[in-house]
Amino acid sequence: MSMAGSKSRLVGATKELQLKWEQTKNYWRDQKSMEFEQRYLQELFAGVDKTIVIVEKLDELLKKVRHDCE
Repeated sequence: MSMAGSKSRLVGATKELQLKWEQTKNYWRDQKSMEFEQRYLQELFAGVDKTIVIVEKLDELLKKVRHDCE
């Protein structure tokens, strides 16, 4: 799988998780819900954002390497 494909899958899965979480918050609105979001989801979403930037840089680097090897 290409870097672009991996990035697309990661972005799609993250958006789906965010949507599901927003739906879940309509029913789960207590202190534990807030703790769960802060402890797990905020960190996960921040990590995904950083990962996407890295994947984009890797994709650029791989394209350059392929071009240089031709």
